[in-house]
Amino acid sequence: MANQKSLLHPVIATGIVINIFVLLLAVAYRGDTAGLWRLLIEDGIVEWMQFLCFTVLSILLGFAFFERLKRADRGALELLALGGLSLLCALAALEEISWFQRVLNVQSSEYFLQNNRQGETNIHNLAVGSGSLHKNVLLKLIAIAGLTHNLILPLVARFKPGVRSWVEKLGLYLPPLSASVIYLVLVALSHALIDHPRKGELGEMFGAVHYLATVFAAYFAGVQYTRPTLFENPADIRRLSKLFASWMVFLLFVAWLLSAGAGAGAPPAV
Repeated sequence: MANQKSLLHPVIATGIVINIFVLLLAVAYRGDTAGLWRLLIEDGIVEWMQFLCFTVLSILLGFAFFERLKRADRGALELLALGGLSLLCALAALEEISWFQRVLNVQSSEYFLQNNRQGETNIHNLAVGSGSLHKNVLLKLIAIAGLTHNLILPLVARFKPGVRSWVEKLGLYLPPLSASVIYLVLVALSHALIDHPRKGELGEMFGAVHYLATVFAAYFAGVQYTRPTLFENPADIRRLSKLFASWMVFLLFVAWLLSAGAGAGAPPAV
């Protein structure tokens, strides 16, 4: 049976607190140009947090894939969804830091220098029309998928429980509506309160943290998830949830350290 106490679950609550903290930090830095750049610049705190969240997400989904693979009731679509999403999150993590290009100080090839909007070795900033693949295509797809998954389907599932069952048979899950609403409100607030050319990075980080929390909560802890969880003992699930919540806070600390090590801080030269 699904656990309904979504906002009280330590992992979901921790994800919400982390996102609120980063938004408040951005608001506090509005009068500090260097501080806001340190938060949002390439190799800044927000970008490294996205990389870490996507990396852990890839590991969680890969773990879920191999655990489901062992079960007799596994379905082909379920395995395809979990395996595909694990690879997609790994790709997103590597794209976020341009495949370690800046970390390793590797120069872009001639192709990327000519066709990438930022001269980086990645796919999402390739030129498409007057903008980039990320801005002109991917952001629109992410917005449609995000609203459908976080708002439309959970609302429909409240009146038609069969929708949740159908989604879960596909190997997916529906986030708790309360957590999704908070996530979407924080994204809207980041656009309304922050005046910065890279303010969109905040919404992307909020999404990465939100999905890290809700993926764990669904597959591992059974929060508003009707299928059997990957761990069965309730006491073990509670202990693991508290440990994972602590790990999420540690990820933010690591992102801060990585941004300092990468030298993020000063705004780009005009």
